Amino acid sequence: MSQIPSLISDLAVILISAGLITLLFKKLKQPVVLGYIVAGILAGPSVKLIPTVSNVESIHIWADIGVIFLLFALGLEFSFKKLVKVGGTATIGAITIVIGMMTLGYITGLALGWGHMNSLFLGGMLSMSSTTIIFKAFDDMGLRNQRFAGVVFGILVVEDLFAVLLMVLLSTVSVSKHVEGMDLLYSVVKLGVFLLFCFVVGIYLIPSFLKAFKRFLNDETLLIVSIGLCLGMVIIATKAGFSSALGAFIMGSILAETIEAEHIDRLIKPVKDLFGAIFFVSVGMLIAPELLWEYKIPILIITVIVIIGQILFASFGVLLSGQPLKIAIHTGFSLAQIGEFAFIIASLGLSLGVTSHYLYPIVVAVSVITTFFTPYMIRLADPVCRYADQKMPQSWNRFLIRYSSGSNTIRQKSTWNKLIHSLIRIVGTYTAVSLVLIFTWLQFVSPIIIKWLPDFKGSIISLIVILLVISPMLRAIMMKKNHSEEFQRLWMDSKYNRGPLVSLIILRILLCIGLVMIPVTRLLNIAIGLMLAIATTVIVIVMLSKRLKRHSILMERRFFSNLTAREVEKNRKAPVTERFTNHLLERDLHLADFEVQQNSPCVGKTLKELNFRQLFNVNIVTVMRGEKRLNIPGGEERIFPFDKLVVVGNDDDLLHFRDYIDMQYKSIPAMQPTNEVNIEQFLIVRSSNLIGHTIRESGIRDKAACLVIGIERGDTSIKNPEPSTIFEEGDVVWIVGEHDKVLLLSDGNIVQ
Repeated sequence: MSQIPSLISDLAVILISAGLITLLFKKLKQPVVLGYIVAGILAGPSVKLIPTVSNVESIHIWADIGVIFLLFALGLEFSFKKLVKVGGTATIGAITIVIGMMTLGYITGLALGWGHMNSLFLGGMLSMSSTTIIFKAFDDMGLRNQRFAGVVFGILVVEDLFAVLLMVLLSTVSVSKHVEGMDLLYSVVKLGVFLLFCFVVGIYLIPSFLKAFKRFLNDETLLIVSIGLCLGMVIIATKAGFSSALGAFIMGSILAETIEAEHIDRLIKPVKDLFGAIFFVSVGMLIAPELLWEYKIPILIITVIVIIGQILFASFGVLLSGQPLKIAIHTGFSLAQIGEFAFIIASLGLSLGVTSHYLYPIVVAVSVITTFFTPYMIRLADPVCRYADQKMPQSWNRFLIRYSSGSNTIRQKSTWNKLIHSLIRIVGTYTAVSLVLIFTWLQFVSPIIIKWLPDFKGSIISLIVILLVISPMLRAIMMKKNHSEEFQRLWMDSKYNRGPLVSLIILRILLCIGLVMIPVTRLLNIAIGLMLAIATTVIVIVMLSKRLKRHSILMERRFFSNLTAREVEKNRKAPVTERFTNHLLERDLHLADFEVQQNSPCVGKTLKELNFRQLFNVNIVTVMRGEKRLNIPGGEERIFPFDKLVVVGNDDDLLHFRDYIDMQYKSIPAMQPTNEVNIEQFLIVRSSNLIGHTIRESGIRDKAACLVIGIERGDTSIKNPEPSTIFEEGDVVWIVGEHDKVLLLSDGNIVQ
């Protein structure tokens, strides 16, 4: 008798237990993630209430796969440009939370006597709120259109990046068992260069690849290509000394910049849900319930610390960034939990063997408890805001209002700042790409060339090829911004600016000479003076080559075209410009969209009849109808099913508008079941009053809403008979319609 491999049988146990328990949690209106964890506990080796996995290693394998797809999906929602756009509020808030909670977690771990490494990992686990839980809670509570929700989502985006960096740093610290300043700095620089290289090269190549094969990319092929790219980057990241999760996250963030991002996200969602469920069930399987009871006091202490700490640090960070008190309090109460990254960091500690066995179930228990309380904490924010308004001294209130107003003042950057920031971005990016290309070439490609062509010939060919590859980057480092508006303005404004400007050019030239010297010294065994002469000659050729200039410009245009393609497409379909949206936020107004259901009472009515402005103090800015966009629609514009109404208003007005829409929609009585349309036949008997009448005269179509599709008359068949066809006795009539109405026809009761 054949036996099923343990990997398959274990997968069956995981999915069956997950399916049954999560159905129960859905009925109880609890987060599905909690259901997965409970299913894992019940099916785990510690409880054994139901058949459990036969091989514990299978749990770790499925957990690793789950983490890869979770991070890949997270990267698809991340986007590096989104990180740039989240602004100071999200950045300051996230930094405050991460630093504050890591410190608080580390101190708590030491106070509980858990040691340095356990405390360090505990701080990392407590510093990240749950993106999944917050998104789900906001959706269920109808809060995604609130102004503070945008701040929360921005903080979560920055925290996601910090979490990925934190995983790398914790791995580095775990290997060395202690914190070495230079080792840590080296790891950070290595990670930064790797991220920058992958992003730049990925944006240059992958969107162009997807565009070239777009006509072959149906749902099936795009899904396979996306997963293949994800796993390919996983391999590259692990070969470079990073985690598989980092590789999945990077590829997700690269694909997030492509036009196909939404399509890929939709296709990958079932895969993410499947392996995400497997991951969370595996989390539960690694929990020993007896440990939870044994460590109930630390669990309670850490739960209180998470809730209070997240509220305080998040609220303080958002206040510090210049947001009003109400926004800060709502943000703090929304972030009062830990989630999926706590599990991932806990799994990392276990896999590296640097954390104690009790830390994992304790953190999972804390996450479960804080997740359960998340909706209640969000609801609690409103009464806390009202209490703070009542009890806060007026002097404090006036200070916060002045502070938030002052922080929103737009300050014009100086010309020097603009130039320096642009140069740092350009030089840093191209230098990182050049360094990775040089070291990759010297490590992997050059030895193969030298093996094929030994002695001096192989080294020369290898050197020429790598210099040709990096030459566009070298030219960009030296020549970019030398003819820019800022450079020219500074040059003409004052003669004292010319010395620093020339110095900037010279420094960039010296940097390029240093980059050229790296492969020259590795591949050529000659005197240092001759090496410098070769490097200088290469730089002069790069600066003077018109062909290289043209090639460099084309490469840059292609990169920025790929980088902005999704944004251009999104702006083309967007209801209003992002500039207008930001302008609204300064006035406590923001945009929200509502989709009109097919049985909504709004359908068929004009905007004038609906009178939203007078009823709710909101304005319809745009009506999105498929690919069509109606900006600033007139009062006679009618609303159709599935129209997307883009509305502008403040939080309270939009909330009342949403409540009205939901109330109207829910007040519609349930549709009564209707009979299905079938193909049936009936015989025209002698007593039928259809005899002698044409199909048109019989009223079959107009009065009975049925359609004659055929008549059998003797040995002949009439397919799709003409309306002028006359019914005769003995005809077998084939008809399409509802059964009850066909019975009326068979009785001959239609014709009067």
